[in-house]
Amino acid sequence: MTTIILLTISNIFMTIAWYGHLKYKSSPLWLAILVSWLIASLEYCFQVPANRIGYGQFTGAQLKTIQEVITLIVFSVFSVVYLKEDLKWNYLIGFFFMIVAVFFVFKKW
Repeated sequence: MTTIILLTISNIFMTIAWYGHLKYKSSPLWLAILVSWLIASLEYCFQVPANRIGYGQFTGAQLKTIQEVITLIVFSVFSVVYLKEDLKWNYLIGFFFMIVAVFFVFKKW
């Protein structure tokens, strides 16, 4: 559970770093890069421990899969709440297929 919590926190920081500046297109690009980089550096403070703690309980591929699912959830909320974008039906279908991929990554064959 610690891994999931840390990955969620890291993804919140990374989503803000990568997409938060989109509402401020009038600010200089160099400033957006600098602020994004500073926010992203906080992301690493959660991402690295999450992977260290989780590796062994999960494989590397499973950790990456967990991270991608969390990223989709965090970004979906961010895009609706912060960017004021619609969550369209085709996005949901795409996310569904990614969840199917999670099944195949975690299934013991």
